[in-house]
Amino acid sequence: MRPRLLAMVIVIVVVAGTFRANLSTVRAGEQSTASGYKVLDPIRHGSLTVFPVVAAKSYPTAEFLTLDEGLRSGEVVVTEYGNIRGLLRRHTPATQHDVAEVNRLVLVNNSKHPLLLLAGEIVAGGKQDRVIGKDRIVPPESDPVDLSVFCVEPGRWVATSDHFGASGTIYPTATAGRIGSVGGNGDTVHGTLMAQPSVRAKAMADKDQNQVWAEVREQQQSMAVEVANASPSSSAPGEIRSTSSYARVMESKEVKEKVDEVAKPIEQNYQSLIKQLRDRKAVGVVVAVNGRIIWSDIFASTELLEKYWPKLVRSYASEAVVTRAKGGEASLAQAEAFLKDMEGHKETIENEPGIYRHTEVSGDGFKAFALTSLLPKTGFDVHVAKMAE
Repeated sequence: MRPRLLAMVIVIVVVAGTFRANLSTVRAGEQSTASGYKVLDPIRHGSLTVFPVVAAKSYPTAEFLTLDEGLRSGEVVVTEYGNIRGLLRRHTPATQHDVAEVNRLVLVNNSKHPLLLLAGEIVAGGKQDRVIGKDRIVPPESDPVDLSVFCVEPGRWVATSDHFGASGTIYPTATAGRIGSVGGNGDTVHGTLMAQPSVRAKAMADKDQNQVWAEVREQQQSMAVEVANASPSSSAPGEIRSTSSYARVMESKEVKEKVDEVAKPIEQNYQSLIKQLRDRKAVGVVVAVNGRIIWSDIFASTELLEKYWPKLVRSYASEAVVTRAKGGEASLAQAEAFLKDMEGHKETIENEPGIYRHTEVSGDGFKAFALTSLLPKTGFDVHVAKMAE
């Protein structure tokens, strides 16, 4: 018998024809967060454009713990599937030896707060670095949870550590007094990477390990070209091509400098704008690269947006650095239309009763994903992501 993992009930619903999705279907006692958004004038730098999004209503999210906060405090443990026995809260006899698997990790939330996981977050360590494949909520003091992940380091299957942790990336933090905070304004902390949209898309929408690997290799080669163009005599492009680790590529000095050129001005401008728009409930962005709208990330509150913003903007900037196709400037009207268009022809729902519901909507030229909290006193969409296909 295998050790018991936290069970999930999965419900799949396919609807023929066309329907208008509210990003997640609203049930009794729940609140719709699909309407009431307003897109503001864009912030542009180079080939990257972000359109701030404000909401008519904000929702209480202070109790949610982020992965970065949980890993830093040590209250969240992520490890290879084969290490599950040491994490079980209740003794469960097992007759079969469990081994590590590429697309499986085990997570335990030892904190007293629900843990929020976002698709695209990269955990480093174990036998390979992995990217989380879908949004989900892990309840407080959980049993071991079987995570669906994808490898983003195809060249290694040797453990560097028993457990996974944050990458070497350093982010500013302005979370004094919040769950997991490590100081006041201006402090910096290590955090997990957020994969760039093209890699997130392969994990979230295609759900195919080979396609994730192919996209990682493509982005790695593209980044090596950009670094070589910026510094022809540097040995960095060869070093970038020689590593199999997506995280190591994105954390190299030369790549960080390229990404910073795009990310820093927008990060600072929008961080300032978030503060100005706090009363207007800034909750997310619509993202365009080289004139093409590619993505949106919307949260239930300004506080959640602030926590994720530093690594989100770097993921968008990484996409902008390696995207060569040129176009005109994306307009406000296009951003509004992208956020508004949710007419889909297929809806897939994964449900963990009393904890969360994950809804995927497929439409013409897009996919949208909504994570709805079903915990007591919630019933709202915690995070909504939409990608252009």
